[in-house]
Amino acid sequence: MRLDGVRGFVFDVDGSLVHRGTDFRAQPLPGAVQVLEAIRASGRPLVLFTNGSHMSPAAFAAGLTEAGLPVAADEILTPVCSAISYLRRRLPGRRAMVFGSESVRERMAAEGIPLVDSDEAEVVFVAHLDQVDMDAMEAAARAVLNGARLLTANYLQGYWGANGIIFSRGAMITAGIAKVTGARPIVVGKPSRAAVDEISTRLGVPSEEIAVIGDDIGMDIALGHLGGSKTILVRSGMSGTVDLDGIPERRRPHAVVDGVEQILGWL
Repeated sequence: MRLDGVRGFVFDVDGSLVHRGTDFRAQPLPGAVQVLEAIRASGRPLVLFTNGSHMSPAAFAAGLTEAGLPVAADEILTPVCSAISYLRRRLPGRRAMVFGSESVRERMAAEGIPLVDSDEAEVVFVAHLDQVDMDAMEAAARAVLNGARLLTANYLQGYWGANGIIFSRGAMITAGIAKVTGARPIVVGKPSRAAVDEISTRLGVPSEEIAVIGDDIGMDIALGHLGGSKTILVRSGMSGTVDLDGIPERRRPHAVVDGVEQILGWL
C-alpha cells in the first residue's frame, strides 16, 4: 500500500505501538518510534487514539514518553475527548453522571459539563473504573429508565496486553446498566461516529484522507471503515490470529502487516 497520498494518521496504542505488562508499563514494539518520527518528518499530523479512559491525554503522553515512545499531549485522543465534544454538540447543558476516575470527572467539569451523582442525571457516561459502587449503578439505571442517554467509552471486550486480553471494566459496567434498563449504549470511543468526528477535527483532515492503523478488527479497522479511511491491520495484538477469510469483505482491512515497522517502506 502507498501512503504518500494520506494526509493524516491515526494509530491505536496497545497491541499496535506498545505492549503492556501486568504492571501496565508500556514497551514500544519494533519500529514504533521510527514510524511516528517518519510521519512527523513528512509534515503530516498524527494522533494516537486509545480507548483507555482512566487518564488524561497529558498523562498518557507522559507515560508513553517515559517508556521510550515520545508523544506530545496534543497527539493523544481518548473517549473522554469525544464524549465532551458529543455532549457539547448533541446534549448541551445536560446533567451528567460520570463513572470514571477523579481526573476524568474534574476534566469534564472544567470543560463545562454539569455533573450530578443521582438519578436526576440526564446523561450517564461510563469510562473506566477499577471498582464500582452498586448504589451508583442503580441510580444510573433509574436515570436511564427516566430518559437519560447512556454513553460509553467502550463496549467491546478489551484491549491487548503482553499476556493477552485485558478486559474492559467500563464495558462491564455499561453492560450491567444496559441489561436492567434495556437501553442501547451510545459508543463515543472506538468505533463510533463521534470518534471519527473527533479525529478529523483534531487532524484537520477529512476522514477519507486518513489512514487508521491498529490491531483490532472490531475496534480500529471498524473505526476506519466508519470514516471511509484507509485501514491497516497490525498482527501484533488482538486480531493476531484471526482468519481474515472468515471476515466479511466489507469489514476486512485494506492491508495487513505483522508489525508497524513494515509501514516504514510505504510512507
